[in-house]
Amino acid sequence: MTDVATTGAAGMGGWAWGNRARMRMSSTPAVAASGEETGPDGVRDPAGEVHAWLPGQNQTVCGLPLSRTRLRRFPHVRFEYASTDVLTEADPVGRICPRCLAASDGRRRGGKQSWVRDSPRPRRRRAAARLTRG
Repeated sequence: MTDVATTGAAGMGGWAWGNRARMRMSSTPAVAASGEETGPDGVRDPAGEVHAWLPGQNQTVCGLPLSRTRLRRFPHVRFEYASTDVLTEADPVGRICPRCLAASDGRRRGGKQSWVRDSPRPRRRRAAARLTRG
């Protein structure tokens, strides 16, 4: 009898669930882009179409598989774009995925929420009506 943890669910050796513990899962989105540009300091920078990607996963936040779309991973670059960012011709980034923007907007920690909860429950109207009838 074979051990499922070492052979995997499909019986294919190599991708065991134990390997997931070695991968570093992050909740902070990084950048995956269709192109790259080398900066003056020699560090790779994203270019082209930019998506949000969680390191440790094989797809972007919006659901595109990285290998099939040939997106390059940039784990050292955080996805810190906002919907109000304006791109110009001088920017190496040509397009920011709107679905990734929407999905990663809720993941930002320390950011202000767009809504405020004043009262957790609405006031009962019947009790207020009884008091006024008197």
